[in-house]
Amino acid sequence: MGETTTTLAVGGMTCGGCAGNVQRALEGVAGVTSAAVDHVAGNASVMHAGVAQAELEAAVAAAGYSVGGGESAGADALHQLGSAPAMDANFHWSDGTTWRQAANNTKWCLIGCSIGEFATLGYYQYAGWPLEVTVGTTLFWFLVVLPLINGLATSVALETVLLMQGQMDFANALSTAFGMSFISMLGMEIAMEATDWLLTGGMGMTWWVIPPMLVVGFLTPWPYNYWRLKKFGAACH
Repeated sequence: MGETTTTLAVGGMTCGGCAGNVQRALEGVAGVTSAAVDHVAGNASVMHAGVAQAELEAAVAAAGYSVGGGESAGADALHQLGSAPAMDANFHWSDGTTWRQAANNTKWCLIGCSIGEFATLGYYQYAGWPLEVTVGTTLFWFLVVLPLINGLATSVALETVLLMQGQMDFANALSTAFGMSFISMLGMEIAMEATDWLLTGGMGMTWWVIPPMLVVGFLTPWPYNYWRLKKFGAACH
């Protein structure tokens, strides 16, 4: 059977990392020879031998992106590149694939945020600052905010490295990492620090408080990340 080229209109791609995700998903389908994905134009051109269009669309959807339609090469180009339907038109909370993709996004965010936050809180414990700094002073509030800042910084750094592994150059990877949802990262950081404060009474971080901090840090932004992914198709992992 000869090869056929099918063009799909893919929604939700915001960067080169997204295009790489879609390309890998399509090239993982048996029978697909190659896939060229353009996140700016919002389309994927797939060379394959007898693969059903529905199977190609399912691969794109499984990667966390929407599909607006596709046709064999030579069809009306305007139709091929038509906009994908709005993702929030039939929004619901029961899409297992989206929950898994959102969990993956949240996982990497949690790892990145934890590096900076845990390192800072651990140093506080080592230095004995929770016992020596008066609550409500300028230094106290600085020490409260510093773990959040460091957690955001390490999260952005990790996101940048991951995106560069997806063949993005440093400048674009850094810009994309900064453009990711700070609402999610900040909510995660605040939830983790609040859990530490609640369980230790502000006396510092000990080993037993780390598991509940991680659980709360993961669960807090997970629904938001699902909503953002389902509505806007915003995913870069």
